[in-house]
Parts: sequence; C-alpha cells; structure tokens
Amino acid sequence: MSHLLAPAADAPWPTTGRRAVRVASVPAGHPYVARVTAATGLEVLPDPTPPGAEPGRWWPPVVLDPAWVGAHAGDADVLHVHFGTESFAPEHLARTLRAARDAGWPVVLTVHDLEHPQLTDQSGYRAQLDVLVPGADALVTLTPGAAAEIRARWGRDALVVPHPRLLGDASAAAHATDPAPRDAPGPGAERVVGLHLKDLRPNVDAVGATSALLAAVADLRSSGVPVRAEVRLHRRVRDEAARDEVRALCAGARPGVVDLVEHERLDDDALAAALAGLDACVLPYAHGTHSGWLELCWDLGVPVAAPAVGYYAEQHPDGSVVTSGPVGDAAGLAAALGALLGDPASTRPGTAARAALVRDRRHARLADDAAAAERHAALYRGLLAGRTR
Repeated sequence: MSHLLAPAADAPWPTTGRRAVRVASVPAGHPYVARVTAATGLEVLPDPTPPGAEPGRWWPPVVLDPAWVGAHAGDADVLHVHFGTESFAPEHLARTLRAARDAGWPVVLTVHDLEHPQLTDQSGYRAQLDVLVPGADALVTLTPGAAAEIRARWGRDALVVPHPRLLGDASAAAHATDPAPRDAPGPGAERVVGLHLKDLRPNVDAVGATSALLAAVADLRSSGVPVRAEVRLHRRVRDEAARDEVRALCAGARPGVVDLVEHERLDDDALAAALAGLDACVLPYAHGTHSGWLELCWDLGVPVAAPAVGYYAEQHPDGSVVTSGPVGDAAGLAAALGALLGDPASTRPGTAARAALVRDRRHARLADDAAAAERHAALYRGLLAGRTR
C-alpha cells in the first residue's frame, strides 16, 4: 500500500475509523496463520517466493531479512514470526528485529517450539530464541506450560492462545456425516492403533516408537483386548537405516499384530481419511513442544497417546490425550492405550458416535478460532496504539 495511507510518522495509531492492520507474517501461507488472522480488519501480506524456489514455497522466509523489511517498510504495520527462523543465524535475526523497529513495526513472536522438531542439535535454535524472545514486543504461545517455561527462561510473559483447528471444511463435513449402520464395527471388533512416522524427521524416534507399540499391542492382546497396530511410512525418508529397522521389526512381529503401510506423502483429504480410521494414534516424538498432528487427531475424534515431552497433554486436557512416558516405554504405552481404548467416552471409527463427536468439536473450534483471531487482532492494535510510526 502507499505511504499516503499510513499515519504520519509522529502520529499514534488511529483508534477510530481504523483501516486494516497489515501483517507481515512468517509464514503467511500456513493453515495456523490463516485461522489466527481471520478477524475482520486484518490483512496478511502474501509470502514472497525465495529466489529460485518453486511457486508456493515460502522457506527460507524472505521476510526475515533486514533489506526486505527496509524495502517494504510502508507495506506492513506488524511483523509476526511463527516458523522458519532455523534458516538464519542469530545475528541475522537480530538485524531483522532492528530493521523492523526502524520501519515502525512491532514484532510479535509465537513460540510454537521450545525444542525444534526439525533439528537434532538444539544449540543453534536456543541461540535464536535468546535473540527473538527478549527482542519481540509481544509473545504468544499455545499452552500454560510453555508460557511458564518462557517466563522461567527469559522472564517474559506470553499470551496463551490455544492451537486452532487444522481439519479443512470439506474433510470436516465428510467425517461429521453419520455412517450407515452396517459401517459400524461390532462391540468385539478389532481396534486399530496408528503410528504415523511420515518421512522420519529428526524428532521422530521411529525404532523406539515402533518397538514400544508392537510390545504394547502384544501385551494388550494377551490381556484380551482385540487390537492391532498400523505403522505408516513415507516411501522417501530422511533416515533409511531407521526405515530398514522399522521394516524388520514389523516383519518379525507375530501375524495379525501389525500392518506396515508405505506410501507417498498423503494430501490433506487422504491423511484425514487415514487418521479417521483409527481407534487411537501414537505420537513418536523424542522431543518437541506442541503438535499440529495431535490437533488434527482431536478434530477427527481420534484419541492420542503422547510421549512425556513438551506440552502435548496440555493442548487438550479433556482426557483425549494420555501421556505414555518417553518414546520406547512399552509398559507406559500399553497403559496409555489401555486407558484410551477402555474409556467409555471413546468412539469407534465409522460410527454415528464418532461423527457426532467430530461435529461437536467442529462447533467448539469455530467459536474458539474466532476468539483466537480476535485476540490476535486486539494484540496487534494494542501494540500499534502504543507506538508511533
């Protein structure tokens, strides 16, 4: 937009007759960002395409560059950083923060990750957080536990805004439709517990999670619970040695205990369909803070056994997430799955009860997401009202 539409350099942000707040978001094209910026009066700049990248790719984020910020100082009002900082050195990020201040942009940081899921060595990411957390004008995070850790580490308060929904509207409608009675499993039908290892990113302990799941399933079966495991892998993975160990573990299991499914990366609808067929899902994370996968499972009515790292259980403290101990703890996982599968409130795939749960959760999400977007809008306007341009 033209500089003629911005307030004068010495004028506070207008509180009446307000124009849209223009947000330079890192990134812009992400479902999370779309949900939390859906309030009236917010305008998110599109992601600039990195040099040489294919259209639609946002990483490494062009916005996190002092030169870009300086060149676009009149195009935005606020810088909001979510993901992608791992592409830059801490010194570069410090220069970007200074450029944002020179442009008159307040900086908001959402601390999604206190431990980065895409990294094994966390030292560089911690150094980035040591620049970003103290340097931002306002902080947002997703759970009270993460906010408490931020306060303990940096002495700063973070606004807690729960994760928005990830299930798309079309998928939500499909899974909220009551199935025909013949689709419903009988009371003694086999339960299916899923483990999605995807492409084996750094925080996935594929071997430990698979080994523990197979042992937990064998334990549950011996106690009379009809259950089998479904382990899924992408065809192209980052750790072929771990993939081979997972294959060997599944091949060595007793017949009927596990199905190993290898496939290309699933699109959103196919992923929702795969998750919707589960009685429970196991998270394979050795480290991390929050999980979007967990959120998608919640949207689909699928309970989750989560490892005792990060703040996964705080994302939905309604009994739909049970902590299973560290990845590789077979006894802890068996206990968590036993609790989830034995919960009278648990629903089965393909039933009217599961469809009703998906509908109820969607209705709750719509209200919560609208509130989250309004909280973001209020945060931006509050920062701008207290700052001159």
